[in-house]
Amino acid sequence: MAPATRRPGTGRAAGGKTGGKNSTAKTREPALDPVRLNALTDAAAPEASGSFEGLLFDGRSFDGTDLQGSTFTECEFTSVSMTETGLRGARFLDCRFNGLYAPVFRAPRSTFRDVVLEGSRLGSAELYDNGWNSVHVDGGKLDFVNLRSSRLTDVLFSGCTIEELDLDGVQATRVAFRNCRIGSLNLSGAVLQDVDLRTTDFRSITHLPGLGGATVDDAQLMMLAPLLAANLGLRVEG
Repeated sequence: MAPATRRPGTGRAAGGKTGGKNSTAKTREPALDPVRLNALTDAAAPEASGSFEGLLFDGRSFDGTDLQGSTFTECEFTSVSMTETGLRGARFLDCRFNGLYAPVFRAPRSTFRDVVLEGSRLGSAELYDNGWNSVHVDGGKLDFVNLRSSRLTDVLFSGCTIEELDLDGVQATRVAFRNCRIGSLNLSGAVLQDVDLRTTDFRSITHLPGLGGATVDDAQLMMLAPLLAANLGLRVEG
């Protein structure tokens, strides 16, 4: 169990080499492309898989619908419910979600590119084997997020509460967590590059070697120090 506290500070790569360029290089921030949606057409929730473009789904229920393999391009989802919706292999391109609700959200092996999710309330989110590129998860409460074996590039989590975040086997590049609260974080087999964990609180971290390539602040490093020493087999005596 590795607790960490939230405190702004200068970042330092955890698990990286000391000295040389690696210790002084600035952590790269996610590069997010803006989502611009114009002249959307109000639409009912689809009843079958397909390709959908330029649509507004406002207050619609997608519950229990099988939409696997569907493609949504330049669509907006406002106060929609997607409980047990079948979204395996779905593609969301230039889309915005506002107030998504789903006690069980099933979208494994899906693609999210240029997507904003605001104020979502998700219970169990099955998002393993996903490809995320330029995604902003802003606010909301997520109980369990399974992103195992996913590839995350240019992703920002801000102001979120996540009870359990599973990043087992994830490849993450330019990913930032800002002012988030995360209960447990699993980094088994994770490959991180420019992953910024500063200003975020954690209750526990599984597999400390997975922190290599991440940036933490001074307070977080102090809290992690005893566990990092134990992981390396170091004996600390006063």
